[in-house]
Amino acid sequence: MSVFRRTAGSRALVKGLRHHGYSSIATVQEPTLVSVMPNQMRVASEATSGETATVGVWIDTGSRYETDANNGVAHFLEHIAFKGTTKRSQLQLETEVENMGAHLNAYTSREQTVYYAKVLKKDVPKAVEILSDILLNSTFSKAAVNRERDVILREMEEVESQIEEVVFDRLHEVAYVGTPLARTILGPEENISSITADDIVKYVKTHYTAPRMVLAASGAINHDELVSLAGDYFGGVPMAPPDGYTFEDTPSLFSGSDVRDYNDDMPSAHMAFAFEGLKWTDPDVFTLMLMQSLLGVYDSKSAGAAHSSTPLTVALANSGLFTSVQPFCTCYNDTGLFGLYATANLAGYHEAQEVQQILQDEMVSLCTGVSDEDLAKAKSSLKLNMLMQMDGSSPTAEEIGRQMLTFGRRMNLAETWARIDAVDTSDVKRVADKVIWDQEVAFAAVGAGLKYMGDMNSLRRGTFWNRY
Repeated sequence: MSVFRRTAGSRALVKGLRHHGYSSIATVQEPTLVSVMPNQMRVASEATSGETATVGVWIDTGSRYETDANNGVAHFLEHIAFKGTTKRSQLQLETEVENMGAHLNAYTSREQTVYYAKVLKKDVPKAVEILSDILLNSTFSKAAVNRERDVILREMEEVESQIEEVVFDRLHEVAYVGTPLARTILGPEENISSITADDIVKYVKTHYTAPRMVLAASGAINHDELVSLAGDYFGGVPMAPPDGYTFEDTPSLFSGSDVRDYNDDMPSAHMAFAFEGLKWTDPDVFTLMLMQSLLGVYDSKSAGAAHSSTPLTVALANSGLFTSVQPFCTCYNDTGLFGLYATANLAGYHEAQEVQQILQDEMVSLCTGVSDEDLAKAKSSLKLNMLMQMDGSSPTAEEIGRQMLTFGRRMNLAETWARIDAVDTSDVKRVADKVIWDQEVAFAAVGAGLKYMGDMNSLRRGTFWNRY
């Protein structure tokens, strides 16, 4: 099989950055090899020592590429793909995976769908073949579709019981009103009850095309063998959907609005404040990630909560009103969300006003500048979190697949570290001004005491301070 392109530039980049004093941790990373097949499907891998590997297919499609009429079909497809193919029944598939001692899984997000397997080194060829069979030969029988409806509806009930999931779904609804990112991943109950096998087949033909797919792997992997396997099992994936199978890639526009689900039977209030963040490829995305680290994480149950050094966590501990606060920086292809998720006790107007003021003041304070010492701590924290999230072949394969879809390449640790180290305090102030100062805000909340929280005008006024 002929291959158009292969790159291993990360080793050369690591060598160059080593002389500039960047972290030695980043210089030991193995290069990510990338090949592009004739049908434009990409193959990317990072070989490490050991006897296990993770291999999977990352696809550039998710709930944002659906319509109001078929919202939920991507997640439905993820479920039904394991229910049998033209070559294997569901039982045969499950038995084969179990006999290998492998882990086969999938997930759907707003912008990506992923199918992956963790296997022994010797079983990588079999894993690639199984993944191709699931993706290209699933039968989508009417009986299996009907059985899976009940499973998804039960899953929906479980998700509705997870308050944080509910709040973030509602946050997307009010942050991106009427645009694709407002849709939930599971879709509405009426869609789940009405999606047919034909709807699923149409979705696959429309979105599962080779240029939107990446075969990514990490661990005990031979790249040349992986490219050969990709040609054998994915070489026939079409480059474009058939005539008549088109979709509209509508941009998601951020708008400031709010939603509140009053429930005084709950012990506390769960809320999320968000500004429009940055897309994955924005040059300032690492500065925004550092702003997330600068805010810090608070958990009242943690023994060290009262001794945290970030201004936000100190204020939270002193108030005694918060159970937990978690900053978030969520990036998408064309936008993002930056803000705080909090759980707090709102016993009255005074408490609610204090909660709102602390959360907003500490975010707005980033616009007034941070110290070199605090920024250095944030850089160390961000780097550590990144390393922890890449500990193992599965997280590394996830990183490779996601970056190939979002950046079009793998950004190695040496480059990542260099970008983080290049951020200074003036960058933080500049990006904070752009994202936070006097900007529209989205707010979603569920729980008790929300009647005491300020209205949308109050939230909007909290995005700036009067300067004299």
